Amino acid sequence: MAQRGSQLDPLKFSCSICLDLLKDPLTVPCGHSYCSSCIQSHWDEEKKKGIYSCPQCRKFRQRPDLEKNLLLAELVEDLKKTGLQAAAADLCSAGPEDVSCDVCSGRKLKAVKSCLDCVVSYCEEHLQPHYKAAPLKKHQLVEPSKKLQEKICSLHDEVMKIFCRTDQQSICYLCTMDQHRGHETVPAAAERRQKQKELEESRLNIQQRIQEREKEVKLLQQQVEAINVSADEAVENSEESFTQMIRLIQKRSLEVKQELRSQQQTAVSELKELEEKLEQEISELKRKDVQLEQLAHTEDHTQFLLSYPSVSALSEPTHSSSIQTAPLRYFEDVAAAVSESRDKLQDILRDTGTNISLRDADEELLLLQPPKPPKPQPESRADFLQYSQQITLDPNSAHRRVFLSDGNRKVTRTWKQSYPDHPERFIGYPQVVSREGLTGRCYWEVEWRGIEVYVAVTYKSISRAGSECIFGLNDKSWALYCHATHFIFLHNDTETPVSDRQTSRVGVYLDHTAGILSFYSVSETMTLLHRVQTTFTQPLHAGIRFCGYIGDSAEFLKPQ
Repeated sequence: MAQRGSQLDPLKFSCSICLDLLKDPLTVPCGHSYCSSCIQSHWDEEKKKGIYSCPQCRKFRQRPDLEKNLLLAELVEDLKKTGLQAAAADLCSAGPEDVSCDVCSGRKLKAVKSCLDCVVSYCEEHLQPHYKAAPLKKHQLVEPSKKLQEKICSLHDEVMKIFCRTDQQSICYLCTMDQHRGHETVPAAAERRQKQKELEESRLNIQQRIQEREKEVKLLQQQVEAINVSADEAVENSEESFTQMIRLIQKRSLEVKQELRSQQQTAVSELKELEEKLEQEISELKRKDVQLEQLAHTEDHTQFLLSYPSVSALSEPTHSSSIQTAPLRYFEDVAAAVSESRDKLQDILRDTGTNISLRDADEELLLLQPPKPPKPQPESRADFLQYSQQITLDPNSAHRRVFLSDGNRKVTRTWKQSYPDHPERFIGYPQVVSREGLTGRCYWEVEWRGIEVYVAVTYKSISRAGSECIFGLNDKSWALYCHATHFIFLHNDTETPVSDRQTSRVGVYLDHTAGILSFYSVSETMTLLHRVQTTFTQPLHAGIRFCGYIGDSAEFLKPQ
């Protein structure tokens, strides 16, 4: 029997909980066996969770009723005599990193508990009195520790079970009568409970902060994703827009080139034709001059008189009024217009490049910085002049019954003009709009003369024909009707009486972003005539409209 037992694996007869030879073995329903005390203690711990299971296979949920495995118990007792217990003991021997039993003599076994009262570490065998003797059951057992001596007072060689709150250190009971007399002292267990409570509060605070930071991290990740998506969309849209702009510019460049070449060809053909006529006339005149010279030397008076009428007769001279005597400047206006368009495009692109900002979802990032206060609205004329805008009228939009002059800054109601057809030309009513698209803050002044003039702003998308093109009678334009005796504001076919103040100079202030449009009477002071608070969805253009009085005029003044 002994020989056969010595060949068995000692681990098969060890408890998987305490790793020692089975004591009072109990077999659970799944077939695994444990020490009676080990399995009972294990299930007492799991009682808090309400779930009972095998420590190895985790089967079954309810706590079963167990009985001692008599056969296994007898086998273990018999095997103890064969040296298996010594083999099992080898498995429990203390290594260099383990806490050894302070009671074992000779070969030291691994300690399974340390007693704070005894200040001793025990192996399983030497720990048994603490489970059986009533006085020892009250001792405090902890996991094996190599630092038990740190729990002993170096002065009095007593266990330090007192905590001095005054000096914030652990002491023994003799220290309270010596160095720590009069200090605030409490049992170490009481201080532990207090610190444990603070620890739980700290953990709760930390967990809350972790949750808050995780939420913030998630928000930041969402913002990063939103920025990336928005930037990708903006890049794609801007690339598409720039591509379209390039195509439009290329198309317009080709059209201008073709138009210039066509005009060049027409002008050159006309001049060539005129040149040929002049050359023919020169040849004819030279021939006449020869004939006249010959006739002048004729001595026969009768022959002279007979020939003179036919020789002296000249053909009609070639009309040469189109010949320029001034320096030739045929297409400078076209080059100037293209140059001006280039400068405006450069300004637009420069503004586009410097005014890029993160909006919508990205605006939450701006909360990390203090918001910039909005600039105050101007009050004095000097304030308004800071936003002065030079206005030039667009000849392509001018109705055929208005005339532009003074560098397209002045417009006059007149008789029909011979303007060429253009898709942006007003054909319904005598009015005109500016070339400039107005955004941001802008200010300009209009000097008007005559009976009645409309000073207006409008979207460029306004109709060019019919009653829906009239400034002030639709939702795309705002107009101040200026009469010699009174003013009226018009928008979306709604009239608002303004003032009977007589003024010939009107100041217009626009804050496109804030949705503010104001009309002022300008003299030595600024007098508000009417203000509009709305939302503008497109760039605005300045406009002038007339009624039927020939000679009425309006001029956009240069900022001064």
